[in-house]
Amino acid sequence: MFNLRPIAFVLSMALSKLALFMWLPTLLALFSRGGGFQEFLLATLLTHGTAFGLLAYGQKAEIRLRVREMFLLTTLVWSTVCVFSALPFVFITHISFTDAFFEAMSGVTTTGSTVLSGLDGMSKPILLWRSVLQWLGGLGFIVAAVAILPYLNVGGMRLFQTESSDWSDKAAPRAATVAKHIVQLYLLLSLLCMLSYYLLTEMTLFEAINHAMTTLSTGGYSTSDGSMGHFSATAHWVAIVFMFIGGLPFLLMVSSLQHRNLALLRDAQVRGFLILVLATTLALSLYLWWQGRFPLADAIRLSLFNLISIVTTTGYGLDDFGTWGPFSLVLFAILMVSGACSGSTAGGFKVFRFQVAMALFRKQLHQLMHPRAVFPQKYNGRPVNDDIIRSLVTFIMGYFATMALLALVLALMGLEPMIAITAAMTAVANVGPGIGETIGPSGNFATLPDTAKWLMAVGMLMGRLEILTVAVLFFPSFWRG
Repeated sequence: MFNLRPIAFVLSMALSKLALFMWLPTLLALFSRGGGFQEFLLATLLTHGTAFGLLAYGQKAEIRLRVREMFLLTTLVWSTVCVFSALPFVFITHISFTDAFFEAMSGVTTTGSTVLSGLDGMSKPILLWRSVLQWLGGLGFIVAAVAILPYLNVGGMRLFQTESSDWSDKAAPRAATVAKHIVQLYLLLSLLCMLSYYLLTEMTLFEAINHAMTTLSTGGYSTSDGSMGHFSATAHWVAIVFMFIGGLPFLLMVSSLQHRNLALLRDAQVRGFLILVLATTLALSLYLWWQGRFPLADAIRLSLFNLISIVTTTGYGLDDFGTWGPFSLVLFAILMVSGACSGSTAGGFKVFRFQVAMALFRKQLHQLMHPRAVFPQKYNGRPVNDDIIRSLVTFIMGYFATMALLALVLALMGLEPMIAITAAMTAVANVGPGIGETIGPSGNFATLPDTAKWLMAVGMLMGRLEILTVAVLFFPSFWRG
């Protein structure tokens, strides 16, 4: 039914790359003498060994994957990577595999929800490993959004289909070139972010490296329990800039830099993202200032930081916005599901889907007033055909149905309504913190039942892979072919 050899080969490639990056915290543990070297070495060797075993099984296979196999492979890659990424947490922090898998899934999907506390005194290799997972997850999703999801026609992503989404042999060199340019840009921006943190703020080199990886990837893991509240206002502004950049479409950034044009600023999705950030920041800043909670300058900084952190699904904590009053609570709850631009490192619903839905709404109103008129549907100058609309509507229904179902099940487990609802929202939208004393910006997810953590991990994976990529695996017809 499925051609397993090419699937095994691709899985071996993914695990081998993961194992290579495992050497970073392993070597840090060796030279820092802070403990954990043997545990990291064991996790690294287990990952390498599994990768070699899969390679031996699949190396002679011809890499030709059908659409059904691509759906299965995409989910398998992310899930398998999370299983092996969890090993260092189990070996070193001695948490349960449930907590370790939750932490790894949250890292790889750049969600940022955590079950760990005492980060300020935690060993540096584990802190680095958390950051590496988010950095890899951010890069992995950019590639998925550019090359895989448009090919699978998931969630209206075909609007962004390029030659890099063509999996034919002729397009392979072009796809490789696009991927190379994206990786180069990602590396350059990561370096700039690290230097900005290190040279402009009070962060140590280790803190700057970790926060650079988790800022650009819009992941939100920090080296301190206080998250960004542990650092100065200058660090907050550096984070604001690079979180915003992380929420932009990387393929369009590459194109703008290569052709030295303003294509990025002319893009409807980027303009919509910018307007969303500026409008909500203005509204919230004035609200906080008018309420007398903060001086105007602090209100602007705190509003902009937290709004960009939520919209880009980074999830850094800076003050507890849950205590800012009912207006801010409702605003943040709405923005939790919005997301930034498609093709960025951010999760969430994505701005372009709101824009296309609003355009369809306006078209329907005009059609009601002028039944015989023809109104062509376009987005960013490209036609929006019925296939894209069906894919978009299916995604919207699946997205909110997944969120609602997860919230209901969490509530059945005894979680308070606000915690159940926002835990579901933050998992599916890959945001990080929820709302409430337990899972809010000042808390974590350690106290949730194990079953809730597994369900949230599935929700994170579904949200990161645009719902339908994972949901299709639950249909018996998929396995029957």
